[in-house]
Amino acid sequence: MTSPAAAEPPSGYLKFAIENGRFLCFGFLMAFASSFGQTFFIGVFGPEIQAEFGLSHAGWGTVYMMGTLMSAAVLPFTGRWIDRISLRRYAMLVCIGLGIACIGAALCPAAGFLVAAIFMLRQMGQGLASHVAITATVKQFRRNRGKAIAIATLGFPAGRAILPVAAVALILTFGWRETYALAGFLALVLLLPAAMWLLRRERVPQSPNPTQNNASSIADEVPETNLTLSEVFRHPFFYAILPGMLGPSIIETALFFHQLSVADMKGWSPEWITGGYAIFAVATTLVSVAAGPIIDRAGATRLLPIIMIPSAIGILTLAYADNAIWAWLYLALAGVTSGLRQTITPVMWAEFSGTRHIGAVRSMAATMSVFASALGPPAMGWMMDAGIHLQTMAIGTVTFVAFATGLIWIASIVQVRSRRIS
Repeated sequence: MTSPAAAEPPSGYLKFAIENGRFLCFGFLMAFASSFGQTFFIGVFGPEIQAEFGLSHAGWGTVYMMGTLMSAAVLPFTGRWIDRISLRRYAMLVCIGLGIACIGAALCPAAGFLVAAIFMLRQMGQGLASHVAITATVKQFRRNRGKAIAIATLGFPAGRAILPVAAVALILTFGWRETYALAGFLALVLLLPAAMWLLRRERVPQSPNPTQNNASSIADEVPETNLTLSEVFRHPFFYAILPGMLGPSIIETALFFHQLSVADMKGWSPEWITGGYAIFAVATTLVSVAAGPIIDRAGATRLLPIIMIPSAIGILTLAYADNAIWAWLYLALAGVTSGLRQTITPVMWAEFSGTRHIGAVRSMAATMSVFASALGPPAMGWMMDAGIHLQTMAIGTVTFVAFATGLIWIASIVQVRSRRIS
């Protein structure tokens, strides 16, 4: 009998990727392009933007928070349209919007326009490009949803590993405005035509087919439900998992935003910390690929409680270890959580709410996550200004993780049992 957690044979994974290559490439491409509006990419431009517009660290952080919160407020309305219009048209609008956002940032004439520029970048990149990459994949796959999400979301670590380094080199050579203008040009001239070509033929979503292979799948065992957004809001499972869904956004954004300040506290060089991004990306990629087939067999809801555990161990390591080599272990463990989160969470939402209204459900979940992420940097900044030790912050964070993980563990057991009964 095949173990539920048995790893997918490489040949099986490769065969699946080849058979569905066109659609998976679309998901990967949109995930990669979302980098133009992600914190790790925009942050590279921070020193140049601050210098040109005379902004302090607090001023630049406030601009970024305002633009991010505005994007989060709009996302529930823009995100739900993926349930109402064709994917090809929705993707076209997102690609065009992303190109305009990047070019608009490059042409920003004064500090007063920066909030609008950040809003557009966050809305079209971090918001909708990510949304279409994940939601379209979730909609189009059922039996192999875990593997599909694992492959498509490889675009996120790929962008994190490649684009910040490329942006730094381009900024030093040409300037920050020219670099963002180039990003906009690439979105309109390369991303848009590529997305339209990959979606030139409509894909018929898969249905469960137990005869497809001998391994049992969670998709074969449980019929798909289709909850509306209002029904999701009335369900106890949603509120039980909410702290654990928002926690990683707060924690990861705060630590990455203040990573150089943390490095300074520990006496580590900035180059050493930023060099660890590659380790983060590799860990995310390996864990995501490994998790895909396990999710298909065991179910994402069962695996939900493990997401934050590696990150909590990494945070304790970061706080209490002084040798610089431990910083890379922290980044590797953060990458493990990132890989688990980006693969398990989208499938969990589909298992919980179904796919008919998944665009509305995921965009609301993303909105809450963005709001949470906007709170992390100022909260950690306030604690650092107040002289609170890194070790104290770490203990508080791990205590929260333990509480949220316990809630998720109980909720996941109840949810899995209730789905079996129904």
